Amino acid sequence: MAQLRQEVDPGEVGLDEKVLDRLDQHLAHYVDEGRMPGFLVCVSRGGRVAHLTVHGRRDLAAGLPVETDTLWRIYSMTKPVTAVAALLLVEEGRLSLDDPVADHLPEFAEPRVYVDGAGDTLTTRPADGPIRIRHLMTHTAGLTFAFYHSHPVDALYREAGLDSSVLPGSTLAETVAVYAGLPLQFEPGTQWNYSVASNVLGRVIEIVSGTSLDAFFAERIFGPLGMTDAGFWVSEQQAHRLSELYGEKDDGTIEPVPGLPLKGRPRLLSGSGGLAASAHDVHRFAEMLRRRGELDGTRLLSAETVGLMTSNHLPGGADLRAFGTKPAHDEPGNDGLGFGLGVSVVIDPARTVAPAGLGTFGWSGAASTTFWVDPVRDLSVQFYTQVRPKTLKVFPDLKRLVHEAVVSQPRRPPGPPAA
Repeated sequence: MAQLRQEVDPGEVGLDEKVLDRLDQHLAHYVDEGRMPGFLVCVSRGGRVAHLTVHGRRDLAAGLPVETDTLWRIYSMTKPVTAVAALLLVEEGRLSLDDPVADHLPEFAEPRVYVDGAGDTLTTRPADGPIRIRHLMTHTAGLTFAFYHSHPVDALYREAGLDSSVLPGSTLAETVAVYAGLPLQFEPGTQWNYSVASNVLGRVIEIVSGTSLDAFFAERIFGPLGMTDAGFWVSEQQAHRLSELYGEKDDGTIEPVPGLPLKGRPRLLSGSGGLAASAHDVHRFAEMLRRRGELDGTRLLSAETVGLMTSNHLPGGADLRAFGTKPAHDEPGNDGLGFGLGVSVVIDPARTVAPAGLGTFGWSGAASTTFWVDPVRDLSVQFYTQVRPKTLKVFPDLKRLVHEAVVSQPRRPPGPPAA
């Protein structure tokens, strides 16, 4: 077990300690009002942790505090890890971004695209081209989520038993086969729709590597990066550090809700949202990306590959706003945000709702967790609580206050730049 620790005073790396104190006070109000059980926030500059605060409880009923080694369900923050795993195979020549998915998963050989209608009157046509690996990594494959309630195809996902994105009691292979039998919302590569695509990518990784997703992550990512707690389940020795999961009620208060069944190896290993991790683990992962694929002498990816991952791949160079919004993700608005290979990417800072430097990348999770790396300001930031939100929106003010704290360049050269 490794814990995150503050490594440097904020002023030494050009951060205003008073503004960071305001950040802590702002977040603490959510706890005091009963809207969050507790939180951890970490701000690093040049790779050194300059601000680390824990506050409140990881388990309200048990009275257990949030600690620096608390374990969190990171849900969709799993997706960038899955993308890195796939890129490892791309660099080895065992996978290509332009591979048709059907080359590895034959059940996707004849995709059909939605045309019109709903329910019994729904009509489809053969897709003009294949779903490719890059479409999975950029959420442009035409796949969707059952819980959107915004398109006739997501209704078919619900009819197929995919209300929670996966088929209850199934394996990853079985669930992905169900996805393959459903129509696409649009022609692959033409639009963006946040979806179950990372689960399909996870299954591709298993087929290409010849090993299970948990073993691949552990051997190729977690072990080399020293991510000592990250995984698809928690051991008996780790269990006492796992935060309780809460859901927001209509009145804004919270109550315990069911979460990922993390006690024991799950039958389905979700590349879309299955991981739990500590702040130390995600700090290591984010640092590897900030340093363009290398950390502490271990190179996971080439700088060129990380540059590709953190570039905008949306059709026509558009931002996410061009493709509408979905309620599944608590991004602070989609203006000025593009999408890379498993991460969002700021392509127009002037249009973003929250302050961000050009090229800032990261992603968030369904229980109100987030991380981002800002190469312009040389920042990496993490925030954790465990609340499935309805109206709770922490990220915009989090980003505003973090960026208000940047007052100068670090007093010594930072680590290798992210761009």
